[in-house]
Amino acid sequence: MVLNAQQEKDCAESTWDFSDLRALFLNCTLKRSPEVSHTEGLIRIAQAILERNKVAVEVLRPVDHVIATGVWPDMAEHGWERDDWPGIYEKVERADILVLTMPIWLGEKSSVCTQVIERLYANSHLLNPQGQYAYYGRVGGCLVTGNEDGAKHCAMNVLYSLQHLGYVIPPQADAGWLGEAGPGPSYLDPGSGGPENDFTNRNTTFMTWNLMHMARMIKDAGGIPAHGNQRSKWDAGCRFDFPNPDYR
Repeated sequence: MVLNAQQEKDCAESTWDFSDLRALFLNCTLKRSPEVSHTEGLIRIAQAILERNKVAVEVLRPVDHVIATGVWPDMAEHGWERDDWPGIYEKVERADILVLTMPIWLGEKSSVCTQVIERLYANSHLLNPQGQYAYYGRVGGCLVTGNEDGAKHCAMNVLYSLQHLGYVIPPQADAGWLGEAGPGPSYLDPGSGGPENDFTNRNTTFMTWNLMHMARMIKDAGGIPAHGNQRSKWDAGCRFDFPNPDYR
């Protein structure tokens, strides 16, 4: 049973329709499939809530793919023999909700997560049909697991990065689980207390519902209003709310 009684009750009593939403979890574990990922154990709670509400969910481990290092959309065009990022970006582009998830190593988010953020940045110059940056109209969140302190530090870094790229960050859009400092049981290990931890379950639940609510609000509004934030018009010479005698 992934969800507890309260989480099941929340899903059963929901009157919102989220069935046209898509969510993508990028699990930035260092472990390739099918090795057990403790981070994926935490993902399952959010995934179950989303799926109970008919949101289409995909969980992907970037470490299972060949992702080149760099900040161009396709590094195969810049000297790399292979780059799987363009295919992953297509999934990012289709998702209304993006959740970056990661373990903590040496107090920081995993190296895989750093690489993913760099590659998200590589596509951030692209524009949507309204002339805004490509990630406008999408929402982002963050899940963190580990045996040491630093979850809030990692979330601060990740959520700042996502909003800087154009994602909307809802209230309380992060959650995490930390075991004792130093060596000890990880989230899914027997006796860890991770899956039963009330604080983690509460924050993961709030994050997931806030992501759905915010994505719903933005989609129903037709996206982020396109005024004062259109790169296409700025490049064309428009200076919003200032005289533009030469702009046509």
